Amino acid sequence: MDTRNKPIINVSYSYNPLEETLEYEMKKKAVFIGIPKENSFQENRIALTPQAVSVIVNNGNRVVVEHHAGLASSFTDNDYSEAGAQIVYDKREIFNADIILKTAPINHDELDLLKENQIIFSPIHITSLSKEYLEKCLQKKIIGIALGNIKDDAGNYPIVRSMSQIAGVFSIQIASRYLSNNKDGKGVLMGGIAGVPPANVVIIGAGMVGEYATRTALGCGAQVKVFDNSIYRLMRLQRVVGQTVFTSVLDPIQLTSALKEADVAIGALKPQKGIVPMVVTESMVEKMKEGSVIIDVSIDNGGCFETSELTSHEEPTFVKHGVVHYCVPNIASGVSRTASTAISNILMPLILSCADTAGGADTILQNKPGLLAATYLYKGKMTSKILSQKFEIKYTDLNLILSTNL
Repeated sequence: MDTRNKPIINVSYSYNPLEETLEYEMKKKAVFIGIPKENSFQENRIALTPQAVSVIVNNGNRVVVEHHAGLASSFTDNDYSEAGAQIVYDKREIFNADIILKTAPINHDELDLLKENQIIFSPIHITSLSKEYLEKCLQKKIIGIALGNIKDDAGNYPIVRSMSQIAGVFSIQIASRYLSNNKDGKGVLMGGIAGVPPANVVIIGAGMVGEYATRTALGCGAQVKVFDNSIYRLMRLQRVVGQTVFTSVLDPIQLTSALKEADVAIGALKPQKGIVPMVVTESMVEKMKEGSVIIDVSIDNGGCFETSELTSHEEPTFVKHGVVHYCVPNIASGVSRTASTAISNILMPLILSCADTAGGADTILQNKPGLLAATYLYKGKMTSKILSQKFEIKYTDLNLILSTNL
């Protein structure tokens, strides 16, 4: 037998067992998350679905949900309880959490419940903010993270994009409803049929809202005209839609002509320095057909129709110059279950990654550039340049704060 490949064992060798060495990972602290019920800003959404809560709880974290917080999105207390969340009836118990997840801004009743170093994920509505409100938040020394300003790894704003997509699709559905006889409309079908022309839809704005409104209107068979003040956004819309669409820069003569023939006009312009430019004057609205419908999606930031006035989900419309105006802010809240799921899909992995990060809030922000950019309040300091300039509050660079804490 060939013994060349056999090991040579010498009895003089001494074999001493070694202790097994294992890599030791620092134990991470479980994250305590609170989800309050929204009672303001016509908010029907909730930040996490029961499915997302289940994933977070199964990863060793604690979630408390206020009684009936998910009811407006058709999620029951039992759904959250079975997912592992604790249901509480006192809002003060929610605000004992380390991280608060909200889909509406912090309201004045909640200000007194905030505690130092607490991380608050919530939207900020610049048009409804006041200096007094921000100063109270600063006094609480919270860490405020604006949902709409959170960036992903590609530098996009995922929550804004998702809500814009919903608003674009939903705006066409709303328009169809108010064109029908069921809502005292003039009885026009959006797509038309053989021998009957379809509805004329004018979309002002070629951003994400405009793109999805265009897709949906074309899918219904409507005739669509899109206006924007950026030729590059119009070129992009033509490319992504994949078919020829009438597009034009915001020329008042062309826009007036299109609005005269329009059955539906959608306002979807992007804000400039926090305010949407008003591009449709009252005289232009007067020339529109009686019974036509205006959906001003941009009303959150002032609106792009001179005749627009804020409405609510309870009373969403008013008629002016014979034209139906739908000017509800936070339009995505009208389809709250879809919107909640979209927000939850973004927040759940983000919360899990925060829970997996050993260390405090400083470490989380340093490891998450997307959160760093969205942080507007940090332990008594204003870290948003836009809010600092608007309300004349001293600005502090968050990167400098974190670097001094190393």
